[in-house]
Amino acid sequence: MLDIPFEIKVKDGIDESYPADMPAIEVPEYLSRLKGKAYAAEIKDNEMVITADTIVILDGKIFGKPHDEKDAIDMLMHLQGHTHTVASGVCIATKEKIFSFTACTSVTFAPLSREEATWYVEKYRPLDKAGAYGIQEWIGCVAVAGIDGSFYNVMGLPVHQLYNVLKKEF
Repeated sequence: MLDIPFEIKVKDGIDESYPADMPAIEVPEYLSRLKGKAYAAEIKDNEMVITADTIVILDGKIFGKPHDEKDAIDMLMHLQGHTHTVASGVCIATKEKIFSFTACTSVTFAPLSREEATWYVEKYRPLDKAGAYGIQEWIGCVAVAGIDGSFYNVMGLPVHQLYNVLKKEF
C-alpha cells in the first residue's frame, strides 16, 4: 500500500522470550528488536529489514497468539465488553542504523456471546493473531464498537507511523 518494493523473509528459531518483569507495553518493541537483530548479519548495503511484533493488552495482561481453539475463545470472552490496547513494536535496521518504536491503539469490544466467539474461531481460525482476532474479519464488523488510533496497527503493522519514521529517520 505504501508503494515501496519489498520482499518477505522468514527466519525460524528466533527466541521470542522476554524478561518476566518487563512492562507489557515494552514487550512488542523488545521482540521486534530481537527479530531485527536476528537478520543483522544478512543486511546488505542499501537494504533495510523491518520486523514487527503485536500484542493485545487488557488490565496489564498480555494476550498473544492463542495456543488452540479453546484458548482463542477464552481470549475473546475476556476481551468482550472491554477496551484493550493493541501495541505493535516495529524495528527498522540497516547496516548503519537500528531504529524502533511502539504504536498503540485502543479497541473497544462490544459484548460478544460464547456462541459468537466459538463460531468466529471455528470459521476464521485466528490462531496466528494476537488476542485471537483479526479486525479486518467478521469479528471486526460485529464486535469492534470503537477504535482510537491506527486501524492498520490493529492489523499488525502501523503503516502510517512506519511511513513517517522512514521519511524522517531514513
